[in-house]
Amino acid sequence: MANLARGNLFILSAPSGAGKSSLIKALLEKHDNVKVSVSHTTRQPRPGEENAVHYHFVTVDAFKALIEAGDFFEWAKVFDNFYGTSKQAIETQLASGIDVFLDIDWQGARQVRELVPDVKTIFILPPSREELERRLNNRGQDSQEIIAARMAEAKSESSHYCEFDYVLVNDDFDTTLNELESIVLAARLQTKNQTVKHQQLIDELLR
Repeated sequence: MANLARGNLFILSAPSGAGKSSLIKALLEKHDNVKVSVSHTTRQPRPGEENAVHYHFVTVDAFKALIEAGDFFEWAKVFDNFYGTSKQAIETQLASGIDVFLDIDWQGARQVRELVPDVKTIFILPPSREELERRLNNRGQDSQEIIAARMAEAKSESSHYCEFDYVLVNDDFDTTLNELESIVLAARLQTKNQTVKHQQLIDELLR
């Protein structure tokens, strides 16, 4: 009988508009044992976003109190807003054999890598600057000033791609999703996970 292997921790980072959220959503719809960590943030909810589903929306004072209490696995300030990831929520899911994705930027990725050296990190690039700008405009949620700021930030964020284990170019969505699934599968098949999962079999074979 197979044992329960500990879940794998993944980081998925990308500039705004690269398609990261859509990829995570599609991955969760296809796999029951994959979850995305629900981060805390001080920014205002966007249309259609729900508290405790997309983010835990909190005040700046509440967020700073959580920092002081050491409750965050990682946290960062992006576009004048704070984002953070709960330590306890992640550990509970990993211990249950669930693979957890952190939807965080390169700054958060650096913090997590220091605490969890074997975290798998993935960066999503858009196919071109023109396509990225088109996607941001098609959202219809931001002003031209904000879009210009996001384009500038995208250049800055993308310069950190080389810090990640895997880089995917989101040109064709289905292809990119398949590549993302391949990374998850490869992590599950690592020797350390297979040893736990199939310990009885291995013991019998080596008896």
